[in-house]
Amino acid sequence: MSQKLVCNCNGTMPLDSKALGMPVHRSLCRQEVGSFLQALDGSDSLVVACTQEGALFGELAAQAEKPLIAPLRFVNIREVAGWTQEAKNSTPKIAALLALAEMPEAEPVPVVNYASEGRLLIIGAGRQAIPWAEKLSDSLDVSVLCTEPGDLPLARNYPIYTGSVSKLDGYLGQFSVDWDLQNPIDPEMCTRCGACVEVCPENAIDLSFQIDLSKCKSHRDCVTACASIGAISFDRADCQRNAEFDLILDLRTDPKMRMSQTPQGYFAPGADAFEQALIVNQLLEMVGEFEKPKYFSYNEKVCAHGRNGKVGCSACVDVCSTGAISSIFKGGQGSVEVNPNLCMGCGACATVCPSGAMRYNYPSVVHQGKELKTLATVYMAEAKKLNQAPAPSLLLHILKVGTQLLDGLGRSAHVFPKQFEGLPSFVIPYGIEHIASTGLDLWLGALSYGFAEIHLLLSGDEDPAYRAALQAQSELANAILQAYGFDARIHLIQTHSADDLQPISKAMGGLRQRGALAALCPPASFGLSLQKRETLEAVLEYLQKHAKTALPEAGAALPKSSLLGGLSINQDACTLCMSCVSSCPEGALLDNPDEPKLSFIEKQCVQCGICVQTCPEHALVLVPRLQRVEQRKQKVVLNETQAFHCISCGKPFGTLKMVDLMLAKLGTHGAFSGAAMDRLKMCGDCRVVDMVKKET
Repeated sequence: MSQKLVCNCNGTMPLDSKALGMPVHRSLCRQEVGSFLQALDGSDSLVVACTQEGALFGELAAQAEKPLIAPLRFVNIREVAGWTQEAKNSTPKIAALLALAEMPEAEPVPVVNYASEGRLLIIGAGRQAIPWAEKLSDSLDVSVLCTEPGDLPLARNYPIYTGSVSKLDGYLGQFSVDWDLQNPIDPEMCTRCGACVEVCPENAIDLSFQIDLSKCKSHRDCVTACASIGAISFDRADCQRNAEFDLILDLRTDPKMRMSQTPQGYFAPGADAFEQALIVNQLLEMVGEFEKPKYFSYNEKVCAHGRNGKVGCSACVDVCSTGAISSIFKGGQGSVEVNPNLCMGCGACATVCPSGAMRYNYPSVVHQGKELKTLATVYMAEAKKLNQAPAPSLLLHILKVGTQLLDGLGRSAHVFPKQFEGLPSFVIPYGIEHIASTGLDLWLGALSYGFAEIHLLLSGDEDPAYRAALQAQSELANAILQAYGFDARIHLIQTHSADDLQPISKAMGGLRQRGALAALCPPASFGLSLQKRETLEAVLEYLQKHAKTALPEAGAALPKSSLLGGLSINQDACTLCMSCVSSCPEGALLDNPDEPKLSFIEKQCVQCGICVQTCPEHALVLVPRLQRVEQRKQKVVLNETQAFHCISCGKPFGTLKMVDLMLAKLGTHGAFSGAAMDRLKMCGDCRVVDMVKKET
């Protein structure tokens, strides 16, 4: 058990000591700080219900004579509960948040390493890039790529290149830059002696030591003056340049990086001098060895990216905003490759992955499921004691930006209660690393644990692909719920920045006015699995058990983005060639070794569409739908026909329909008349024997 210290922040929060079952302090960070120091002597972990003074409490703990044996944790109950219009009714929420704070931390994940020696490339117009190079060259190994001419310093203290960038990729410690040298003067060879400037009759060369080709009349006096140095050439054949760097400061107005979320070590602050100064301070700290979590894990065995040279699901490749995920085909078999150094941990790849091949681990769905179950269980138990709203609502938000939004909303609702609406007493916030990392398995799992609804707080900084993916996934989740007779319970709240309080205030005001909703079903006891499909199957079975309406026999239609669904087949077109069976990455399509029969298990299907693309007769069509759990587990026959038996030995070697089709197509050809036509009706062995007999 943890020790818990709760403070009402100088009486500004109406906390009920009796209902919470613990003393409530008034000034824990000031006059009553002795209570905190005394608690440090214990051997249990310590939870302090105050985040504002976390730095102070941490410093006091570090200075204590007795070192901390157990972790010191902080939880915010003020802005999300105590400073709201419904603070007096927030006891169940506060109890739930305190219970969450004392839960074990997530298991550590592998780390990704970076190493930077401080090799910095500054890209941009000379008038901007060179002054920064002068300031940074004493601290970093600076190089400059001038995309527009600028006066060069006479001292060659660092390399200066000119040209236009043709390719830039990589990450902290391993950037590779290609550029084209477009001017006859190569600044790397130029000694800046000024001989070319003196002899140029058109004054086409200035102290940037670049030739203004619009003024140049091709006298080539500069070439003669530079002959002993060789820095000037109008006939240079090789204009391609390449170098590697650890850090990039891109001052161009249009950097044109290939991804919307740039990698570690790349900075593009734009033309604003203040933003540039802030970035420069970060650059100075980015020398050495660094690490970050490896956010994902990938299981190639269940990936539905490609088979037999056909691309099926490319959802993760399409949604990734960092360019970290690429497609790979080897021997016709497709998979994806993730560069962990480029991955920024959004988790959108796992959200859109239909098979669960891509999994988010920071933290895992299993860990999040345990925390959500605790939140819901504690809240409902406390609410029952106080005869309050029986089911909580869940507000998912990004840890950093979302916390800033909620803190701002809480303060505003406390100071200006008539202008801003704080969180209703039944709305529990839950911070996650990135809002794009959460999807169907977690949402539906939370609803099965007793949450009445789920709201996703978007901060406005998300990549457009993330917002589109969350919108599609929420529509799919609501379609599943509606198929069971429930109303929509997954909602998105869009803000535009960490200071944009009006959208969330309006949304919370609407919830407060409406009141709490009832849970969809009694709380489930099962845990969420690491395997996405396994979790979904458990949740669907549970929701079906408590559904308000039964699913139709043919299943309920779902959006095209669905990872659940079946197949329809045109039996007249299907020849039972079984190409679809060999292409199916999930084992949903099955053949029969004893007879021509095509079977299907809907539970296994991820709607990747490889079978549809593979079918030579275009006989298959995806059917996004939700069937009963029992139906989805059954093996059903999609098509079957009679076998064609060899006219010589009687062994089956194909389908009657396939052979008839072959005979119809080849029968009019002169090469397949007489005995040759009969051989088409034989198995491979008998065909060889017949040909040998005829020749002898």
